[in-house]
Amino acid sequence: MAEQTPTVRRRRLGSELRKLREEAGVSLEQAAETLECSRSKISRIELGYLGIRVRDVRDLLASYGVKDDELLERLTALARDGSKRGWWDAYGQIIPPAYANYLGLEADANYIRTFQSILIPGLLQTEEYSRAVMKANPAMVRDEVVDTLMKVRAERQAILTRDTDPVRFWAIIGEAALRTPVGGVEVMRAQLDHLTKMTERGNITLQVLPYSVGAHAGLSGPFLVLSFAVPNDSGVVWLENLSSSLYLDTQEEVSGYTLVFDDLRSSALNPADSLEHIARIAQELGTKGS
Repeated sequence: MAEQTPTVRRRRLGSELRKLREEAGVSLEQAAETLECSRSKISRIELGYLGIRVRDVRDLLASYGVKDDELLERLTALARDGSKRGWWDAYGQIIPPAYANYLGLEADANYIRTFQSILIPGLLQTEEYSRAVMKANPAMVRDEVVDTLMKVRAERQAILTRDTDPVRFWAIIGEAALRTPVGGVEVMRAQLDHLTKMTERGNITLQVLPYSVGAHAGLSGPFLVLSFAVPNDSGVVWLENLSSSLYLDTQEEVSGYTLVFDDLRSSALNPADSLEHIARIAQELGTKGS
C-alpha cells in the first residue's frame, strides 16, 4: 500500500519532533530504539508521511528530555488530529487516494496560488462548466459519479466563501482558458460572469495572461502552490495530469515554482485590466451566440 501524502498536521508534528530530537542530540537510530521500530519509520514520521500514536509521541518526548507540559499537550493534540477523517471520507471509493491527499492539503491551506493555462481553476468553476470538463474526457470520470463529484467540488469551493478565515486565493489564467467555449457559449458566458463576481471578494485575486505576452515562464504547464500557517513550512507544489498527481515540498522546489508564479504575475495583466479583458471576451461570446 502506498504511503499517504503528508497532511499539514502530520507535517507540523514531524517537523517539531525532528527539531526536538536534533536539539537533544538524539540520532535517528536512538529514537528508533525508543519506539522499537526502524530508523526509516522515524524518518517517515518526521517528514509527515506517517502518523504516530499519542503514546509514542510521549515516549519520544521523554527520551528527548522534554518537560514542558504545554508543549507536550500541543504535540499530542497534533498526533490525535492527524488521524482525524476529512469531510471527503464520506464519499468513500468515489474519491481516489491521490485526490483525497490533495483535498487534505487544500483544506488546511491559508494561501493558494495557481496558474492554469487552458482551464478555469477548479475552485472558480461553475457547476455547468465543471460538468462539461468532466464529460469531455471519458477517461477522467464515469458518468455515474459526476453528480457526486459536483458535490465534492461545491464543498471544496466553500474555503473561498466561508465567514471565518477564507483562504487567500490568487489565480493567473491563460487567455485560452477564457476563450475556449467549454460547454457551449451560454455556459462559458456564465463562467466568465462568475469569475468577475468572485473577484469582488477581498480574498480572491485574478490575473489574465494574454496571448500577446508570447513565450512566458508557465509554458511547462499548470501548477498550484499551497502555503500553510505553519512556522518554517515552505509549502507544497501540486502537479496533476490525467492518471496521476505529484506534490513537491522541498524548499528548493517550492521556491522555484514561486519564482515562476511571480514572473507570471509580472507578465499578466493587472487585476483591473484583467476584468476588462474578461468583459471583452464575454461580449465577443455574446456576439457569437446571438
